Amino acid sequence: MADGPLVGVVLVSHSGPVAEAVAALATGLAGGGTTAPVAAAGGTADGGLGTSAELISAAASRVDRGAGVAVLTDLGSAVLTVKALIAEGDELPDGTRLVDAPFVEGAVAAVVTASTGADLAAVEAAAAEAYSYRKV
Repeated sequence: MADGPLVGVVLVSHSGPVAEAVAALATGLAGGGTTAPVAAAGGTADGGLGTSAELISAAASRVDRGAGVAVLTDLGSAVLTVKALIAEGDELPDGTRLVDAPFVEGAVAAVVTASTGADLAAVEAAAAEAYSYRKV
């Protein structure tokens, strides 16, 4: 159980329903007790497929608790949008980091780890480690 501020997690997908479903899965698997703040930023503002810098910025602001924000993305243009927001420097909370991880498995690992009170580096490492999960 965490005693201090928790790392927030933002899940960026080209689809709003996909981002919401992965957020629900990750928070559900984090178990009982304290759960890290998680926000889905999927699709465009009008509900279409794509990514929205405004939705991503708003989601990051909602989950920021002062311990950093881990952002996981699904596909290429989502990565480019988050990179552009980070480069601008004032669109995302301080301590926001784009995490190179598989979207579903990485999201679960990030939320579970963040919920323990781990710092941003540990959350990022846990999410990235999901690349090594074998299914066969």
